[in-house]
Amino acid sequence: MNLRIIYDTHHHATWNMALDESLLRHLPEIGPTLRLYGWEPPAVSIGYFQGIEEEVNVAKAKQMCVDVVRRITGGGAVYHKYELTYSIVMSPPSGKILDSYKHIQRGLVEGLRLIGINAEMSGINDIVVEGRKISGNAQTRRYGGLLQHGTLLMNVNVDEMFSILKVPQEKMRDKLISNVKERVTSLKHLGYEIEFEELQKYMAEGFKNALSAELYEDALPNEVMDMAKKLEVEKYGNPEWNFKR
Repeated sequence: MNLRIIYDTHHHATWNMALDESLLRHLPEIGPTLRLYGWEPPAVSIGYFQGIEEEVNVAKAKQMCVDVVRRITGGGAVYHKYELTYSIVMSPPSGKILDSYKHIQRGLVEGLRLIGINAEMSGINDIVVEGRKISGNAQTRRYGGLLQHGTLLMNVNVDEMFSILKVPQEKMRDKLISNVKERVTSLKHLGYEIEFEELQKYMAEGFKNALSAELYEDALPNEVMDMAKKLEVEKYGNPEWNFKR
């Protein structure tokens, strides 16, 4: 498989989600594409089926200059700050959906192996190191293609995360935060201080190996960027989309 690689920079949440969707919509024209990017300012993305008011302390997010956006993929609310995010668009592989998760997530596992970290897949869409989560992933299939994106934690501040994400029962807050601290890890917690651009290269090589792909760089067609700009304004920057149920 020939796989277009985009070594992207840090962007607003609305642009990140808009470009991911535009890549998916243009899959027949651009072919399989892997994008590696970050978030600036920090953001919370909620799953397609979630409600912002139930998941996010919107006032606190605004006070902390944290963007909030709805994804087109499912899953739970995610706080994006100290991480590398990947997105990949491709034709859905044959077999079960769960198998496709593992097929794609192997790219992260292989990338971490190149760094010297022994990671493995857990459950449907998590990657763990020594039993602690370092990556979560989400997928959607529409427009005739597949979009999967996920996180790779470079660092994590659980207290900061839960100052923005809501806890269903306030009396369970301390227990939940303590539990998450025990279950989540990051490159920094594992003793790896890696620059964002260097980490991109490791992950690109990991996906290349896992998917038996030939990587190439090429500018995206204007229509991809034009649609992303339109989606950013009309969809991901629109409260009707972000606050809908």
